[in-house]
Amino acid sequence: MRRALVIQHVEMEGPARIAEILAETGVALEVVAAFADPVPTALAPEELLVIMGGSMGVADRADPRFPFLPREIALIERALRQGNPILGVCLGAQLLAHTAGARVFPNVGPEPDAAGRPVPVREVGWAPITLHGLGREPALAGLPEQMTVLHWHGDTFDLPPGAVHLASSARCRNQAFRLGERVFGLQFHVEVDGATAARWAREDADFVRSARGPAGPAEVVAESARLAPAALPAADRMIRNIVGCMGG
Repeated sequence: MRRALVIQHVEMEGPARIAEILAETGVALEVVAAFADPVPTALAPEELLVIMGGSMGVADRADPRFPFLPREIALIERALRQGNPILGVCLGAQLLAHTAGARVFPNVGPEPDAAGRPVPVREVGWAPITLHGLGREPALAGLPEQMTVLHWHGDTFDLPPGAVHLASSARCRNQAFRLGERVFGLQFHVEVDGATAARWAREDADFVRSARGPAGPAEVVAESARLAPAALPAADRMIRNIVGCMGG
């Protein structure tokens, strides 16, 4: 039986539908809570690596509060050299991009403020992405040109050298990439349903307010009920496509 190692950074951001779909395809899962348990130093050949999101960032890799970040970067580097299939989601995509040689940095708007300073753009809530490579990218098979997904980030990344650009949004150009045939980074969340997104809005309310203002948490709860049910079939299709590309 094939195995997948899932790295989880915070309690609220588990693998959810990714874990369920991997299990459906006969992949055995080991979930490591990096905030509590040691991050493994190596993967078996052909073992899948799935790296989830979290509130910390690549810029925090020297912060003693997050000793697991350098260990993860080392693990990702080894997995890339070994040719393991990898899926990074949100923070996981940023760690993957960084390890593969790309810059990770705060997402900003196209225009500076009145003092000439960059304006941070935190993308939070349900909003569309545009897919690139329809008709030629197996990870996008059967998907529409635009799909609604859950966003929950303040950082972004350049594409790693050799990466294929798979998705963008109006507020963040690099939303997804493929590196080689079996390595994928997704800035957005396809694993989360409406109830989970509403819980995030309540538990991470300060971050939501920083992105959307005082009414932000209530807005995200409302749009989760309104938009998530129609968004989930495409999200599941993308997960299944990627798992298939990874060999799961």
